[in-house]
Amino acid sequence: QVQLVESGGGLVQAGGSLRLSCAASGRTFSSYAMAWFRQAPGKEREVVAAISWSGGGAYYADSVKGRFTISRDAAKNTVYLQMNSLKPEDTAVYYCAARYGSVVIRRYEYSYWGQGTQVTVSS
Repeated sequence: QVQLVESGGGLVQAGGSLRLSCAASGRTFSSYAMAWFRQAPGKEREVVAAISWSGGGAYYADSVKGRFTISRDAAKNTVYLQMNSLKPEDTAVYYCAARYGSVVIRRYEYSYWGQGTQVTVSS
């Protein structure tokens, strides 16, 4: 049973930084792709960043390129999302997701999801 547990969300002022963590358990994740999605009120859930467990093939949405960095620590079975230069439009619930296979950006292709963590950026 795959479990994904996010942490690290909170309230931050515009221009600030947060680091989200996603602790993964229940599998050997070497052949998995991991992703961060976000969902703002009244909007669709959208991909933010994705990476293969090997660390290659990182993808970033245009809206976060140059500001966010996805990474993973295989020894800790944890995926991170470092968010810098945060903007009010980054406010959303952020979800960690996993799928067996290569990196993709369509949400329906991810089989496993965390419970989400709230990120609020004040102006």
